[in-house]
Amino acid sequence: MRSDILVLGESLVDVVNTPDGRTVEHPGGSAANVAVALSRLGRPVRLATAYADDGRGRALAGHLEASGVGLALDPHVVARTSTAAATIGPDGAASYVFDLEWRLGPVPLEPAPVAVHTCSIAAVLAPGAAEVAATIEVLRERATISYDLNVRPAITGVGADVVAAVERLVALTDLVKASDEDLAVLYPGLSVDDAVARLRGLGPQAVVVTRGAAGATWSGSVEVAVEPTSVTVADTIGAGDTFGAATLDALWSLGALGGRLPDLAADQILEVLAYANRAAAVTVSRPGADPPWKTEL
Repeated sequence: MRSDILVLGESLVDVVNTPDGRTVEHPGGSAANVAVALSRLGRPVRLATAYADDGRGRALAGHLEASGVGLALDPHVVARTSTAAATIGPDGAASYVFDLEWRLGPVPLEPAPVAVHTCSIAAVLAPGAAEVAATIEVLRERATISYDLNVRPAITGVGADVVAAVERLVALTDLVKASDEDLAVLYPGLSVDDAVARLRGLGPQAVVVTRGAAGATWSGSVEVAVEPTSVTVADTIGAGDTFGAATLDALWSLGALGGRLPDLAADQILEVLAYANRAAAVTVSRPGADPPWKTEL
């Protein structure tokens, strides 16, 4: 019986330089954040990732275990645990400088999950990106495929090869998530709506865009927009990852996972987006990638 979500992607340590001059470290990485958020929301999850058997790797392992995240494979396939040096601006937004190596061992394909999620650097950075794509190719007929673009030009660049890699994976995907900033980086000559149309034309059932103070939108068989949740921002680390995880959680509650996304009613989608907003609002209200537990929602 299929009973979990498989998350493919990077784990790393965020080395955060705060506005008041302090440096603090938080376990993170886009995929790890999604896995933690899903588990805290009560969903069984397996994470296929990579980190070293060093101090930072052990901190990551403890963080994942404390949140109930299961590992899909042995993560010790890199020489050192990756880091992202994050500088927090006055508005709480984070900018990053990465020290990262991404690779992945063979991913077990059984038991087949109800959904596969990948994101960010893991989807486009060699050599690990090839294993991500191969895994999705095999599982896409049996599971819902979710992809958060979460573009990181500081490590992947923004050239035509990156756009092509993103679009190849989008073509395998049922649900795409992006921020308006992601779309501006990938398609600088297009409006957000035109960029969404381009992604939709590649095949996914729906494209969800987070738009900061403008809320979020769902573009699929119906078009739905939701206002943002008002909150005092500590920092934005992990906000998009939490939004994506909560979206999957809400879709699972609707019985929408396990294959191609069904056509959902506008009121159902509105509740999915509102729930994801509420979850992300909790994350941005506290430092680092610290997603909410189900009881907090």
